[in-house]
Order: sequence, then C-alpha cells, then structure tokens
Amino acid sequence: MSDLDLLTQSLARNVRRWRTERGFTLDVLAARAGVSRGMLIQIEQARTNPSLGTVVKIGDALGISITTLLDYEQGPKVRIVPADQAMRLWHTAAGSYSRLLAGTEAPGPLEMWDWQLMPGDSSASDPHPTGSVEIVHVTAGELTLTVDGADHLVPAGGSATFEADTPHTYGNRGDVPTAMVLAVSVPPVR
Repeated sequence: MSDLDLLTQSLARNVRRWRTERGFTLDVLAARAGVSRGMLIQIEQARTNPSLGTVVKIGDALGISITTLLDYEQGPKVRIVPADQAMRLWHTAAGSYSRLLAGTEAPGPLEMWDWQLMPGDSSASDPHPTGSVEIVHVTAGELTLTVDGADHLVPAGGSATFEADTPHTYGNRGDVPTAMVLAVSVPPVR
C-alpha cells in the first residue's frame, strides 16, 4: 500500500471514529467544518484525497490535530517520528512545502510544522477556532506574516506569536527561500 493510500485509509477511519465519539452526524460535522456532506462521505469511504485546507477544517471542527486525523498507529506514550516519516501536506511547483513534524492532543490539538517558502510563494489559512494560537520561528530568509490584513515582517532568527482565529497568510516576498518552524495550538471542542 502506498503512503497516500495509507493516509487516505487512516483519514477515513479517524474522521468516522472522532465524528462518532463527538456524537456528530455527517450534517453537523459538515456545517461545523464548512465542507459539504458529500465530501465527508467520500473522505469516510476513502474515495478522495482532500486538500490540506479541508483536513484542517475537519480537524478544527472535531477539535483534534491533523496528526490525530492522519495517525495510522496507536503507539506508546512516547512517539518518535523519523525525518523520513514527517508528512508533507502542501507543496508548490516552485519548491515550497509544509511538513507536519509532530502533533498531540494536549488538551486540544497541538501541532509542529516545518515550512519552506520559495521566493514569491505564499500560503493562506482560514481562521482557526476562537482561542487558537500560532508560534512561528524563522530559521532562514524573511517571512511576511499577514494577520487580518496587516503585514508583519519576521526576519531570520526572529519569532512571532499571534491569535490564529482570523485569516492569516505566510508569504515570502524576498529573493531567497524562507524556512520556518510553526506551532499551532487549537482549544479542545466543548
């Protein structure tokens, strides 16, 4: 089975499991996540490979991390993720990418990401649930972080925190690649 097939099967199983645990019908989850009921059916039947944005919306609506949605192992309390097993979930033809390094439920979803943005590339994110926070540390280049329409420049070696319950974009307006590590904390579903 390919890595993509394994992730598709894991996503199907875990969306169904967490939707059932939360007591959500397909219609309720679709409304909370802002995705169609038909898309959820295709996901739960492992008939589609949804976009990263769709997976994030579903995780936010369920109050769980993307790591939990895509996890295919029920492991011990310590989980080591070798570099070659970090999940690459977004990329562009120019070479930009994001890799989900690790995540946990503590007490809500907490994720750590490795990002690279090539010159001229950007990635927009829909607002996360109220109370969500992100921390970014730029290791190379310069990040243009746009939060709620306002640009903030974060140079190499610099870090930023922000409330992520508003639209935000990670961009590279420079002429060298931007590398960064990003942590996302989402409050638990009540």
